[in-house]
Amino acid sequence: MIKVEHLSFSFPQKELYTDISFTLEEGQHCAFIGTSGSGKSTLIEILMDPEKHLFDGKLEIDPDCRIGYVSQFSQVDPAAEMTVFEYIGAEFIKLQDEITAMYAEMATTPDMDSLLEKVQSALDALDAMGGDDFESTIHKQLGLANLMKLKDVSVTSLSGGEFKLIQVMKEMLSSPDLMIMDEPDVFLDFENLNALKKLINSHKGMLLVVTHNRYLLNHCFNKIIHLENTELQEFEGSYIEYNFSLLQTKIELQEIAVAEAEEIERYDQIIDNLREIATNVADASRGRALNARVKFQERLEARRIKAPFVEIKQPNIAFDLDHEVEDSIAVKVNNYNVSFDELLLKDVSFEIKSTDKVAMIGPNGTGKTTLLRDIFKNNQDSIEIHDDVKVAYLSQHQGETLKGSNSILHEFIDAGFQTYDEVRAHLAKYGFEGEILEQKIQSLSGGEKNILQLAKVAATQADLLLLDEPTSHLDIYTQVALEKAIIDYKGAILMISHDFYSVVNGMDYVLIIDNKTIRKMSMRKFRQMIYASHFDKDYLEMEQKKKAVEMQIELALKDTDFERAKGLIEELEGIIEQL
Repeated sequence: MIKVEHLSFSFPQKELYTDISFTLEEGQHCAFIGTSGSGKSTLIEILMDPEKHLFDGKLEIDPDCRIGYVSQFSQVDPAAEMTVFEYIGAEFIKLQDEITAMYAEMATTPDMDSLLEKVQSALDALDAMGGDDFESTIHKQLGLANLMKLKDVSVTSLSGGEFKLIQVMKEMLSSPDLMIMDEPDVFLDFENLNALKKLINSHKGMLLVVTHNRYLLNHCFNKIIHLENTELQEFEGSYIEYNFSLLQTKIELQEIAVAEAEEIERYDQIIDNLREIATNVADASRGRALNARVKFQERLEARRIKAPFVEIKQPNIAFDLDHEVEDSIAVKVNNYNVSFDELLLKDVSFEIKSTDKVAMIGPNGTGKTTLLRDIFKNNQDSIEIHDDVKVAYLSQHQGETLKGSNSILHEFIDAGFQTYDEVRAHLAKYGFEGEILEQKIQSLSGGEKNILQLAKVAATQADLLLLDEPTSHLDIYTQVALEKAIIDYKGAILMISHDFYSVVNGMDYVLIIDNKTIRKMSMRKFRQMIYASHFDKDYLEMEQKKKAVEMQIELALKDTDFERAKGLIEELEGIIEQL
């Protein structure tokens, strides 16, 4: 078991945790969630290397506890000359080679006792990691992830998504006591996301996974740790159950809040009346009555329930246009080709109208990002953008659009804002206020950088938005806010995304990469393809029903119709049981 008790930690410019406590126990698969910048990655760093951090509180981890780690920014060493099998099994192969060399040394060594001790130590280490069975274990893992075809492929030729899965397998194979993964799902296509789900669910050990992916959250975890506003709460159960519990609590708290507000208003009127009487009549008893009422009012105010996990503020994302959108062709691609070491896309042709919302879908490494970037640069004969169309671009490589050495304020002044007050007013809608505006962009989390990109895109008044994996690193609340902004936007969007929910909730149709070219596919056919190849149709349709009921509950709460909200909660509970 890993135990954290009364932990507090802060940077000079920001307090991250105040007196937080939690435990991780054997067999738990724990999802670690929270809004962008809440300190999830920092807490992982503290768990992995407590000596590097000055914190208050107690951290109990066995000194022999082995921790496996998969970073959200993992990249293969371009100089690594090994196959996928050799990369995954590197530790085993190294140990086996050492044992073989020691056996050979036995024929000539003068110090047999010492050598036998070393051999036994190496055999014990091999046994702790799964023994001589590692080869069949690697085959099993590759088969589970449907990646057996990559066994003898050079690790340097893998796509980013494939390498992420291979790294997960490598860490799992060493059988750590605790496996930590920081956003392992980022940029994974549908097939690789399903493979990651299978790997997580097959792992027997203790897991702590930072993720904002709704599909993984719904399918992979039996414990939730939620970090928000310097506080933390634990929930034993699935993410769906956790959300249901939050919604129940929200109804209860709002009902109490309305009753308390009415009581406070009534006492405000009594206090005002007493003040008026005390002003006109010099009577000590009237003054004492007034003081008693004021103190009671203060106690009522103090009793107000603070629920940082129930009411989380979404950023106010809005891609507004200050002009009417003409019915025209926004962008036309004709016989576009792209290749690197091999041909990726050939004779690609399509056009996007001025109000089309389009998702570009395809496996990792098929040229989607290159095409989107070339449309933004608009310097090829095969790409034509309408003269009146202004284009904005959000990159999955955040350094393309954000300068790390800039402060947040200076980044937006460089982007064309006239005054710091204008920047502050704009960024407040995206959750950036106070001292954080002076921070360097390079110090922000991945999610915070993506929110900044969205804020920059929103300020452009662009007619065509080119969005490359816009939901990557975003917390769920911001993902939902982005979906709404996309639905409300009047212009054209071309979006690369592997987030099923964003695609089906906001797009008109998809452009799907197939056999090195692109073809148009209706949303109905796309859904059918996804159901057949990746996701369970009944489950996703039931989830859509769940979302619809949750929205009705939110509307009932807005109208303070608590009886209706409670009735809908019962309906929601029935849907969740089916899920």
